[in-house]
Amino acid sequence: MESIRHIPAASWDACANPEKSCYSSYDESFNPFLSHAFLKALELSGSVGGQSGWTPRYLTIEDQSGTLLACAPSYLKSNSFGEYVFDFMWAQAYADYGGAYYPKLQVAVPFTPVTGQRLLVLSQTDSEVINFLIENLKVLNGVSKSSSIHITFCSPKDVAHLKDREFIIRAGEQFHFENIDFINFDGFLAQLTARKRKLIKRERREACLQGVHVEHITGKEIKDIHLEAIYKFYIATNIKKRGRPYLTKEFFRIIFSEMADRLLLVMAKRGNDYLAGALNFLGDKAIYGRYWGSIEDIPFIHFEVCYYQVIEFAINNGYRRVEAGAQGEHKIARGYQPIKTYSAHIFQDVALSLAVKDYVEREKQLLESIIKDQKAALPFRI
Repeated sequence: MESIRHIPAASWDACANPEKSCYSSYDESFNPFLSHAFLKALELSGSVGGQSGWTPRYLTIEDQSGTLLACAPSYLKSNSFGEYVFDFMWAQAYADYGGAYYPKLQVAVPFTPVTGQRLLVLSQTDSEVINFLIENLKVLNGVSKSSSIHITFCSPKDVAHLKDREFIIRAGEQFHFENIDFINFDGFLAQLTARKRKLIKRERREACLQGVHVEHITGKEIKDIHLEAIYKFYIATNIKKRGRPYLTKEFFRIIFSEMADRLLLVMAKRGNDYLAGALNFLGDKAIYGRYWGSIEDIPFIHFEVCYYQVIEFAINNGYRRVEAGAQGEHKIARGYQPIKTYSAHIFQDVALSLAVKDYVEREKQLLESIIKDQKAALPFRI
């Protein structure tokens, strides 16, 4: 399928976020990024398609009656931007070898480093359908004349199936806050060492000096003024990082309209002026921090709106964890723990496959050492 608009929303969502799932308590029973509404917003806004480097090629499997049994958010990629699992060096090495790395087939949610199911099936226990979906991804890869398939930020359940089908499994890491039944934010602080408690209290206090206060906005409370502010912050962040904004303003307009009940805005304000803010998505069990920015340099405001306010909201509202996006070792000192992420890769070229397999194995050993050191540096009292 070249557009998700050709797939009924109810059918897609029945596979992407089934009502009766067999997920573990850590996983998410509703992943907003896999929803038809989110993926459609990316298309309608022009954030994917065109010259973006993401060309939709959704894979669907139906039974004889036309019921959607399985699907995958798959895209033909002409570059490696917006993926957050970096393979630029693989592409360059293959080009030096004389090969064409692009196009490649990417199974992912564009611009979204959030773990979730990628092999979406109506019946989570139907291994036959899952394996049939994997085999058809390989067929699509061949028909598309792609060099490879890359399934990024896939779930541990996906990994188990893909490993059995000759995919190379690559590990990465993120930092998540886990709510261990804390009564309130002070209860969370009580589990930290005295030095880290003082650090966080000082950062929170200084962030809200000079008349700054913070608001939580969600659902019907979200207005056009918030859309304008969040988009301004998003652009400001890209300018500061000298990055290219992947998402159009129309994308934000659509999700603010269609997914307001799944959004949490954390906005820093002085008087009537918004100075900084973060856009979070709400699952059933987790809060996902995605975009943030500021138009004034305020000490520690990033930590306040992106971390501390969201942790406090999660504790007060019963969310099990907070995922604050890709990278960021500085999150460890603020109560976020290192968590492994996974991707799966398979290549048409045998030589490239062997080289990547060797690279991934050596990278895995280094990552294990890094995570061990990071866990030793966690700020919690022993």
